[in-house]
Amino acid sequence: MSVEQVLQHDVRRRKNTDEKLFDCWICGKSFSKLSNLNTHMRIHTGEKPYNCGICNKSFSVSSNLRRHMFTHTGEKPYNCSKCGRNFSHLRNMKRHMLTHTKEKPHKCNQTCNQRFSDSSNLKRHMLIHAGEKPYSCPICGRNFFQLSNMKKHLNTHIRASYTIAHRTEKVSPKSST
Repeated sequence: MSVEQVLQHDVRRRKNTDEKLFDCWICGKSFSKLSNLNTHMRIHTGEKPYNCGICNKSFSVSSNLRRHMFTHTGEKPYNCSKCGRNFSHLRNMKRHMLTHTKEKPHKCNQTCNQRFSDSSNLKRHMLIHAGEKPYSCPICGRNFFQLSNMKKHLNTHIRASYTIAHRTEKVSPKSST
């Protein structure tokens, strides 16, 4: 019996049991399908065979490329049934839905006990307790907790340099030829 026949026999046997017999030898995660293990292995190898034809960003899974394409098309197929807001990604819509339920399952276990509807907001909040400011302004070196705050700050440099350049343009004498 060939290896493929053994695997096919094993797959047929497992269809009813849904056992996870394929283990990742690097991290130990288990899968019920060999194809899922193969896809998972791309996390460890860094292989990203699916490329966006517009921006050349690459992905390890084809569904991530399809989802990414929404950023170029502007398509937002996921709709919040409560407020009508549209989302390009299902996970973003699900996260948004928590704002309507007022449910905040993620709690800061530091001194403040603040609660958050989303785990990413809790992680961002935890940077405050850790004193970490991972985002640095490339112009002046000022550090920020959030990328969005650093970008807002960066715009002050851009506006200032534009204003200076614009004033210089108005003041400088025109050269005559």
